[in-house]
Amino acid sequence: MLWLFLPVIAISSFALTWILRRYALARSLIDVPNARSSHTTPTPRGGGVAIVLCFLAATVVMFFLDMLPLNQVIALLGAGSLVAILGFLDDHGHIAARWRLLGHFLAAFWALYWIGGLAPITIFGLNIELGLFGYFVAAMFLVWMLNLYNFMDGIDGIASVEAVTVCVGAALLYSLQGGAAVVGPLLLASAVLGFLCWNFPPARIFMGDAGSGFLGVILGIFALQAAWVSSNLFFAWLILLGVFIVDATVTLIRRLLRGEKVYEAHRSHAYQFASRQYKRHLPVTLATGILTIAWLLPIAFLVVDGKLEGVVGLLIAYVPLVLLALKFRAGDVELR
Repeated sequence: MLWLFLPVIAISSFALTWILRRYALARSLIDVPNARSSHTTPTPRGGGVAIVLCFLAATVVMFFLDMLPLNQVIALLGAGSLVAILGFLDDHGHIAARWRLLGHFLAAFWALYWIGGLAPITIFGLNIELGLFGYFVAAMFLVWMLNLYNFMDGIDGIASVEAVTVCVGAALLYSLQGGAAVVGPLLLASAVLGFLCWNFPPARIFMGDAGSGFLGVILGIFALQAAWVSSNLFFAWLILLGVFIVDATVTLIRRLLRGEKVYEAHRSHAYQFASRQYKRHLPVTLATGILTIAWLLPIAFLVVDGKLEGVVGLLIAYVPLVLLALKFRAGDVELR
């Protein structure tokens, strides 16, 4: 049943993106290039709403088909909707950063309430259980995930390709555990795939904050849910998300160390420097997907299969990515 439903989600997302593109053009919801932009052509924005609506509708259908548990659906619906609405309103106007952040934490704690917080994590045989403090740690993780995904959505197709490759990779790993948890990631991959047809370089529409923040928080929830199945699966999610986590985190740390206002728009991520170096978005977007499938997925597989300790796999995966980020000047001072 699931495999018949996935193409319907992708086609629905494709069609809805077309409608949203026409809406954006009619309402002049256009992303006009400026000094902080990585694109040069005025492009409609807000297409990520198609991902949001198609994915959330699909989760409800899957619940009624007994393919997703109620607590998971409520967590995804509540947190995802709140983040998407905040992003949608910000796309259409402006919401003060403090109110956005408050909304992000509310969404995070909503999701954590329904999934049970942060599961005990096993590291080198030691079971680490943080109790109530784990809710704070997990909330910080979710808020960082949704914001870093927003930061990384700066060139054509990169956020969409990351979501599709990470979700497909996770679904393959879940199949090793019996396959029961593949539903959520495959639904999200299908919803993003329909949008990607319009967003692939050269993009004809951008997803906007509504889409990027939504993807970040949903992927974060998937990772935390995986921890309740096994610590190895949690580490596998962190490994699969490595391209985005490393670039965004290295960039943030270097800018903080220089005393910059990290909430201000900038173009100092590694992927942004790389796209300017190659004068095209396509090679960088494709490299993101290739790194996820060819480098990160095999390491995540070894972790899930018990051949690698989770922390060891994380280090093996991340160290080359950190070096790659530094090679492409992540967090470096922008030349005017």
